[in-house]
Amino acid sequence: MTTPKELLIQAAARNNAEWCAAMSRSHGLAGEFRAQAWAAPARTPLYYPDAVTLVPAADSAVLAARIDTTAPGASVKDSFADLDLTEAGFQVLFEAQWIHRPASAPAAASDLAWDVAGDLDTLRAWALAWDDGGGNADLFRPELLDDPATFVLVGQSPDGRVIAGAVASRSDQVVGISNVFALDGGPDAAWPVVLDAVHWLFPTLPVVGYEHADDLAVAVRHGFEPVGPLRIWLHV
Repeated sequence: MTTPKELLIQAAARNNAEWCAAMSRSHGLAGEFRAQAWAAPARTPLYYPDAVTLVPAADSAVLAARIDTTAPGASVKDSFADLDLTEAGFQVLFEAQWIHRPASAPAAASDLAWDVAGDLDTLRAWALAWDDGGGNADLFRPELLDDPATFVLVGQSPDGRVIAGAVASRSDQVVGISNVFALDGGPDAAWPVVLDAVHWLFPTLPVVGYEHADDLAVAVRHGFEPVGPLRIWLHV
């Protein structure tokens, strides 16, 4: 029998796969959802996996066959940390934890105002702040503004500058948070304004995502609970 925690992890994995699919569509790449995994047939945008498993014990050979391992950088999000993709030429890039925060959990007050990016100028300002000079701001394309399940959360200073933010991805059971950042103070400074926005926009939905290393500890400080492991595999 599937436990409530296992159902929560499956909901988080599905939500994350839907966000990866939305990001890929914004770059003109259509992936496909099947029973065991979402997968894209060509290289996905930077930082985004070519496949995300949706259920435990997915068939590794079938999964590897659905993605392009001939181009550099193929990766798989092993949502349940239960696959062995070494025979297909992958190695573990890093391990992380799915995180969960109940919808009713209180959040720390934030001094920042927030908004949802609704035009190209705001999205660009958000992307430049998220990128912080790294040269990858073009990752976030205008097409994301037309996706009804994607909400680019903009944390603003009193003078209107974008200084923090995240992406919220809504699905039927949960809202997923990714790309959390703040120009000063890191995730500790970002989470209060992000959670303020999420609680206002989605008051009845639990919040999920995944983090690892120091960012996981920060998320726990802001009311999240680790609920299960995942692995990112990189083709070498």
